[in-house]
Amino acid sequence: MSARSRTFLVVGVLAALAAVLVVGAAVLSAEEEPGAAAAGPAPQPRQGFPPLELDLGIRDDAEAAELRRATALYQQGKRRQAAAVFARYDSLEAKLGSAFAAWPASEDRIEQLGALYPRSSLVQLHVGLARFWAGTSGALTAWREARDVEPDTPYAVRAGDFLYARDFAPGLPGFIVSFDYEIEGETPADQLQLLAADRTLRGRLLYGIALQGLGRPVSARRAFAEARELAPNDVDALVADAVGRYDKGNPSASFSRLGPLSRRFPDAATVRFHLGLLLLWQKELKEATRQLELARAAEPGSKIASEADRFLDAVRNAGTS
Repeated sequence: MSARSRTFLVVGVLAALAAVLVVGAAVLSAEEEPGAAAAGPAPQPRQGFPPLELDLGIRDDAEAAELRRATALYQQGKRRQAAAVFARYDSLEAKLGSAFAAWPASEDRIEQLGALYPRSSLVQLHVGLARFWAGTSGALTAWREARDVEPDTPYAVRAGDFLYARDFAPGLPGFIVSFDYEIEGETPADQLQLLAADRTLRGRLLYGIALQGLGRPVSARRAFAEARELAPNDVDALVADAVGRYDKGNPSASFSRLGPLSRRFPDAATVRFHLGLLLLWQKELKEATRQLELARAAEPGSKIASEADRFLDAVRNAGTS
């Protein structure tokens, strides 16, 4: 990924990406359920190669560039070329890449990596993918491990996508501030460092957004909680704190805070907007649409109203596709 693309991810408004995810992203369906083998036919092996889910964040070193290139080759079906690149490195990402490029002969090797690295969300996510693709049992177990052992990683977030594929959109909803901003720094790493050092309300909010974009929900939640402590009566800080608590296993952690905020700040578009956003994540389109329309009407012409329009357009387009 280019620095320009990653810069957008670090500093940015995630609405456009999230809208696409909500209405149309395809994820693997985790069909395996406890007791499913006894209740119905056994899972069947799938054709082709399992997806490779390497996330190198904002790394810009030579190995990261090469691993991104190898991952792209893998995704294009050029497994032999990808394997040659992965073989040059000894990192855990490279080992997984090499194993996946050798599929299906490497099924045992992937299981071996899972046993060697039981506390790695990266490895456990891919063990689950390999099991799912092979049609063997235990994919959900591995994905639960990936989610639980290192929850502050994009691999844990991705594991949650597979665990909750039937009921939720992939990824996690991102907080969107109601004010415009620009971020200093030439590179994503510079930007992140500057935001990490900024202890103002603005800094905590933008740092939390950046962390969400990088797949670090636990750290983002901490930054938003600090924003709330700095400004306990600021609606952006309170909404950010609520959204940062969103958990697919316990959505009420967010809704129990956003609901009272809608009564405390009845004219604040950001409260209604984020209620709509979270409802979209749960595929409750009717109520989500109502909340987004209320957000648009609350502050016409505002940034939040514009974001609400974008989501409403996405929902309408999905309904006609």
